Amino acid sequence: MGNPVLEVLAAHRSIRRYTADVPSDEMVEAIVRAGQQAPFSGQLASVVLVRDARHNPWNAPLLFTLCVDMARMERVMAKRNWTVVTHDLSMLWFGIQDASLMAQNMIVAAESLGLGTCLLGAAPFMAKALADRLSLPRRVFPVVQLTIGYPDETPPTRPRYPLDVSLHEGRYRISDEETIERAMREMDEGYLAQDYYREAGAMIPLEGGRAETFTYDTYSWTEHISRKWGQWMAEPTELTEPLRQQGFHIGADIDDPAG
Repeated sequence: MGNPVLEVLAAHRSIRRYTADVPSDEMVEAIVRAGQQAPFSGQLASVVLVRDARHNPWNAPLLFTLCVDMARMERVMAKRNWTVVTHDLSMLWFGIQDASLMAQNMIVAAESLGLGTCLLGAAPFMAKALADRLSLPRRVFPVVQLTIGYPDETPPTRPRYPLDVSLHEGRYRISDEETIERAMREMDEGYLAQDYYREAGAMIPLEGGRAETFTYDTYSWTEHISRKWGQWMAEPTELTEPLRQQGFHIGADIDDPAG
């Protein structure tokens, strides 16, 4: 369509190898400013930048940690003689939206400047370590991390579901078995053509005594994602405990005032 924004979005790929070149301070400011312009009104997100390529993932020159920031919001409300009565589950929901939208704007801004990016989704499960490393106070919780730098690789864009599987007009349409199988086939064939999992050495081991029937010639996205959600994170405490440690209470301890 000749639209530069659409071209940047269509060309997105995760970058896990970076050059030693460091983006300028002007670029960093422009990227974060673009993040702040994301469409949210709660302003419940903050970002911590670490410039330490030696220790950042993939030696990226920039590592951003995007957080839900209730600590700042509570200070603002206190200036107006208000305290928060909204329960933490709702506040986290809004804050996660804010942090996610900010991250996406930052990705688009960075890639429009010729930089590469990669999201790291494990931040909530590393909350204690990140809180210690980044001096995150209570009521600030890491949602996602984002590496940014000049790319030192040119991987292909990764497959996506067919549009007719993701887009529902007017009402949700339950796909028939043939459509689901076609969507699975497109995802799997796309990743197999790129030899993605073999190159990454990323076959997830089976648990519970299930016999392995896949090789890297057949193992692809639908089996990979099924093994994740079919084996990992069965207990909510894997997330509720890090939240509690940062002063957020949901579920059984929602009224617990302890730290």
